[in-house]
Amino acid sequence: MKLLALETATEYCSAALWLDGQVIERSVLAGQRHSSMLLPQCRELLAEAGLAFSAIDAVAFGQGPGSFTGVRIACSVAQGLAFGHGLPVVAVSSLRALGQKDERRLLACQDARMGEVYVAAWQQEVTGWQMLVSPTVCAATEIPLPEGDGWIGCGSGFAVYGENLRARLGSKTVQVDGARYPRASRLAELAVDEFMAGRHIDPADAVPLYVRNRVALKISER
Repeated sequence: MKLLALETATEYCSAALWLDGQVIERSVLAGQRHSSMLLPQCRELLAEAGLAFSAIDAVAFGQGPGSFTGVRIACSVAQGLAFGHGLPVVAVSSLRALGQKDERRLLACQDARMGEVYVAAWQQEVTGWQMLVSPTVCAATEIPLPEGDGWIGCGSGFAVYGENLRARLGSKTVQVDGARYPRASRLAELAVDEFMAGRHIDPADAVPLYVRNRVALKISER
């Protein structure tokens, strides 16, 4: 199994190549340079592995939510590669990619600007990951509360709105990591599981997950 994963939903730009269980990655703080950096990262990874694009079995992308421009870049590059080489596509939530393999309860919370956060929650069960809170956008003081305790809180939302989130969550979180961001290496691991379970799509059906319908506040609202 050879899978190429792309993640550009935040200020970081990363690409990863899954090679039969081994992962190599390129990740850099890109600011707004994702469009000029993502394909070169892909080419570097394939060159390092001695592969051509045609050797890839599938391409995965971070579907968002996140930067509107960022998620569009990952989606469009994934579509272009998939159409060009006849590959299936795997779409994975960028919030889910904040979690680590050994964590059982993930409360992902990314800064959404405009005083809001993107939030979602998953729990690891015998049958696999179960989504308990669907990706949504809201004020930090109003995030949905998942049932139970022992949640790992992660994402830039905790760095920006940590005090508000701690007041809202109380004792539900046992650990918080506000410096964590979604990486293509973790996205690749999740995407392989999705692919093997048959949850892949035609490139024409690959779309970003925006959650929020508005990009900015009006002058009067600001």
